[in-house]
Amino acid sequence: MKTFELDPRLEADTLPLADLPLCRALLMNDARYPWVVLVPRRDSVSEVFELSQDEQAQLWRETIALGTAMKEIFHGDKLNIATLGNMVSQLHIHLVVRYTDDASWPAPVWGNGSPEPYELPLQGSRREQLLAQIEGLKL
Repeated sequence: MKTFELDPRLEADTLPLADLPLCRALLMNDARYPWVVLVPRRDSVSEVFELSQDEQAQLWRETIALGTAMKEIFHGDKLNIATLGNMVSQLHIHLVVRYTDDASWPAPVWGNGSPEPYELPLQGSRREQLLAQIEGLKL
């Protein structure tokens, strides 16, 4: 079996968090939003329907569990869940906590402003918050 390889663009734009049963969880390196990307650790998959039914169900469990936790811990007004794949074909799901007063509201986060990379203290605290939630998920 081939080793899972993360798309180079996703690798460049994110920071590693954890491996869930199906997905690799990555923190998007943009401090403007609490933003996690889930990438199923399956080779050559670009669409959800290319996963088995069991994998699709697991992907949804991981997305909902982590998204729910993120909205709660970051006190978001809305949670955006998206899979686009226009720039990176490797299947990945964005979970973005949104606020009615954030820099892009009500527009999508893509193409609005420039990403603001994390400074180390905020990166560390955000990662700790997310990892604590991930450890408690029932997946």
